[in-house]
Amino acid sequence: MATSSTTKLIESEHSSGTLNMSAVWDKYGMLMVFAGLFLLCAFFVPYFATLVNMKGLGLAISMSGMVACAMLFCLACGDLDLSVASVIACSGVVTAVAINATGSVVLGVGAGLLSGVLFGLLNGFVIAKLQVNALITTLATMQIARGLGYIISDGKAVGITEESFFALGNSSLLGIPTPVWLTLMTFAVFAFLLNRTVYGRNTLAIGGNEEAARLAGVNVVKTKIIIFTVSGFISALAGVILAARMTSGQPMTSVGFELVVISACVLGGVSLKGGIGKVSYVIAGVLILGTVENAMNLLNMSPFAQYVVRGSILLAAVIFDRYKQTSRKA
Repeated sequence: MATSSTTKLIESEHSSGTLNMSAVWDKYGMLMVFAGLFLLCAFFVPYFATLVNMKGLGLAISMSGMVACAMLFCLACGDLDLSVASVIACSGVVTAVAINATGSVVLGVGAGLLSGVLFGLLNGFVIAKLQVNALITTLATMQIARGLGYIISDGKAVGITEESFFALGNSSLLGIPTPVWLTLMTFAVFAFLLNRTVYGRNTLAIGGNEEAARLAGVNVVKTKIIIFTVSGFISALAGVILAARMTSGQPMTSVGFELVVISACVLGGVSLKGGIGKVSYVIAGVLILGTVENAMNLLNMSPFAQYVVRGSILLAAVIFDRYKQTSRKA
């Protein structure tokens, strides 16, 4: 009897240890992967650890980090938004045209943000109210937004006349670029929304089991409309900042950016099936993807080879997501 009790105690302790390690990996695993990757790049990639490159890396991941926060909520509720890249381009063009037409930076920025909100509302209404598949809906609005951007700009980059607008994308505070500060604020706001509000809990509940969430009293339609409206707003904000950085609105920018954002989310640990997601996952995924991109550029890797690497990372992330789903069921 004593031997049996001892065996059970050992098995219990072993199981508890395994669970603890699993919980630690779930919370910090991909951040540890990033730390290891960063150290490797610092030692073996020329100029990677320089201050100039760190600023460049921060700027490079600022836009993807910002948009990935909104994509987190889309994925967490079991959907996705493919229109983000086109909304970025369209909002940048709208901002540039509005600033030139009115001479007001405030009105121009407001017009750009409003364009993103309208696209987000359209996505949310069609997906939630009309119950059309999110993939098809956002694929359609992706084309519409890109097309409108080309129509409004007449297919050309629109230069901005008000130089004060450029400070939004090119100024610094305490040596850190303003877009990076805005991204850090976005991380903080979305972490609060996900972890501390009913809106965040409802989002995860919908992704876990939409019908059960509805029966529990969650207003699924309203929540999804808000999720996609916020996604449109954040994409537009990223577009406005990008226009300030480039000093113009460009309808051809950010092509394929939606895949970068989705890759970052899934790579960090956000589930494609919904119900699972944390801002820390997004941060880890964005940092890893941004570091890989930066290292490839510093190593002068062929753009064609970079496509292969990006695709391989996305495939690995999807396979890893599938493995985690299977493990949880087991």
